[in-house]
Amino acid sequence: MKRILVTILFGAVLAGGLFAQEIGEPDAQQLGIMDAQLKLKEVSVDKFENEGFWLSTMSNDEGYTTSRLFEGSPGGKQPIPEEDGLNIPDKYVLGTRVDFLRRGINSFFVYPQRPIPIEGITKTVSIWVAGRNFNHHLNLLLEDAFGRNFELYIGRLNFQGWKKMTVAIPPQAVDGVHGIVQRNYHYNSMMGIRITGFRIDCDPMEAYGSYYVYFDDLRAVTDLFAEDIKDPDDMSDMW
Repeated sequence: MKRILVTILFGAVLAGGLFAQEIGEPDAQQLGIMDAQLKLKEVSVDKFENEGFWLSTMSNDEGYTTSRLFEGSPGGKQPIPEEDGLNIPDKYVLGTRVDFLRRGINSFFVYPQRPIPIEGITKTVSIWVAGRNFNHHLNLLLEDAFGRNFELYIGRLNFQGWKKMTVAIPPQAVDGVHGIVQRNYHYNSMMGIRITGFRIDCDPMEAYGSYYVYFDDLRAVTDLFAEDIKDPDDMSDMW
């Protein structure tokens, strides 16, 4: 009887540990763990340093938006080790103001002038956000290797100050066709995803007056193993 009880308790503790891992921040080391080879690296996607590169919009019937850069930086943000000493500009953050014309189920978009590619096979995407403690929802918009559009839910903006928010990119289907495809063995020149922006879905109970949200330091954890095994003498099919 004691042996059965100990087994049950051990199983409960193990299940609790697995559940705790699931609700935490996505671990890039555990995504695609069945891959034969991994060469994971954290890379900077955009630091929001270029005025006018990021735009915002929403339906004219629901309100209007304004986006601009502000000097500042999230506290606690750690630089990427490989960028140390390179004097890469990191002075600004992107701010977006939304003025609602009416209360309702509204959404607005924050997007770059052109999609931003990420080298390699992306495992996670992270961004620092100051959401002003509203119950609005943040979604990542992206294109896969075939140019198909997808969206991934990141989380709610109901927190004070800056917070690093991370979303995992689902591993692609075995057939290499369905879902988010980052690599297809037929097309070696097509790889990875491209960031096309963010969509913020507003809580209808809080979609009134003016709302402010700030973004900084868009990063990705990506697998660069396939980038290192390319044959430099191979021909390019881009003609």
